[in-house]
Amino acid sequence: MKKIALVLAALMVTTLFTGCGTQTSSSNNTSSNAGTPTQLVVSTWGLNQDQYMKYVVEPFEKANNVKIVVETGNNDERLAKLKNNPNSTVDVMYLAEAYSQQAIDDGLFAKIDYSKVPNAKKILPVAQKFVDAGYGPAYTLNRAAIVYNPKAVSGKITSWKDLWRADLKGKIAIPDITTTFGPSMIFAAGLDAGSDVKSDNGAAAFKALEALKPNVVKTYTKSSDLVNMFSNGEITAAVAADYVVGSLKKAMPDAVYVDPQEGAFLNFNTINITKNSKNKELATKFINYVLSAKVQSNTAPNVGDSPINVDVKLSEKDAANLSYGESVNKANALDYSFVNKQLKTWIDQWNRLFNN
Repeated sequence: MKKIALVLAALMVTTLFTGCGTQTSSSNNTSSNAGTPTQLVVSTWGLNQDQYMKYVVEPFEKANNVKIVVETGNNDERLAKLKNNPNSTVDVMYLAEAYSQQAIDDGLFAKIDYSKVPNAKKILPVAQKFVDAGYGPAYTLNRAAIVYNPKAVSGKITSWKDLWRADLKGKIAIPDITTTFGPSMIFAAGLDAGSDVKSDNGAAAFKALEALKPNVVKTYTKSSDLVNMFSNGEITAAVAADYVVGSLKKAMPDAVYVDPQEGAFLNFNTINITKNSKNKELATKFINYVLSAKVQSNTAPNVGDSPINVDVKLSEKDAANLSYGESVNKANALDYSFVNKQLKTWIDQWNRLFNN
């Protein structure tokens, strides 16, 4: 009996320590700093990717024991891939506002638990609408305004309405309707027509665009086309995104980029969690990290992302060609839940007007 008691005691001790060992192993697997890294799949554009990896991806991987797999492509192809693949492994997706709204309407994105995203409280007021809607926030923004060659233009350009001036006949380029800032041209035309685009679904704006047509050399789809057209003297003015201005000024140092008195037009780039993500908690942590003042202070000068966090303070040099400060405060934001419903009709109208 004494031997049996000793054996049982030994078994109990062995079981106890085995159980402790199992618990320790389990704890290590869920720890952010030990064990096999968790994989997080992030879908983005691939622009300035070396800098994006250095200032965004690698610090997050190191701090959270995560392996981030980056998939790249343009808005269209990445969204189409997500739509067509119910077994997609993508956890986090960066998209321009128009495309993220499509994904939301199609039920492809999950709502965000903003109690776990404290940095969302620091987002610019103009971008709080994304937080209010409950889906992924804007993490950066850019704007469309007017760029022109002051040596080839009679007087200053200060208003969207100036694009209709007679002295600019055959001298301007505007973004095509299918580009990020294409829909902004409908609203710019609405300003010229003195019409609220939402009140008539753009009818008056398209009449104004018809009047603008003699001034338009090209409706462009590639920003690089603008540099060539300015350099060759084909155009003297254009509607352009802020991220093109640096390249333009290298080719044309005297170029003036002006926010029209009615305000530029904003585009927000968003970051969302896919509905089928198996890593929603980690994805939420990544979004909060991307919105932090520290990350945004690094990505503004190094990646070229205009900051969305109000605590970010940029020098004049770092803020050059970004949407920051007063240029954002007076700008116009579009309602893409409205725009997307009209877009097919607008594309048809646009093509009949400019591409026939």
